[in-house]
Amino acid sequence: MAKCKKAKKRFDEINVIPFIDIMLVLLVMVLTTATFIKQGVIPVDLPEAKTSVKEDIKNEVTVYVNKKGEMFFDKEKVSLEVLEVKLSQIIKKQTVILRSDKESKFQDFVSVMEILKRLEHEQLYIVTQE
Repeated sequence: MAKCKKAKKRFDEINVIPFIDIMLVLLVMVLTTATFIKQGVIPVDLPEAKTSVKEDIKNEVTVYVNKKGEMFFDKEKVSLEVLEVKLSQIIKKQTVILRSDKESKFQDFVSVMEILKRLEHEQLYIVTQE
């Protein structure tokens, strides 16, 4: 009877390809399910005060410029002079959203921008379409 010798397999190297495959699958899962957090925002649990005054400030004001050159302040038709008066009455940190028609005159857009710059408004968004 002949003895069967078992061949011993040596592990000189580790096969890392299955490990890389698993890591790539995990990376894809994390990237597709992750919620993207706005950079620069630090979550803070603010203290409470019983004597605080809650101000009712609108979050944003919208200025519209249509292709006819008409201007609207929150859906109210206004002239350029009245627009400047209305914009001067809101606080400078309040968000102003500018919605200008793509066929409107560039001068109308520049006029609104000049008013906002002169009044030193800090929060301005120009809405575009993808």
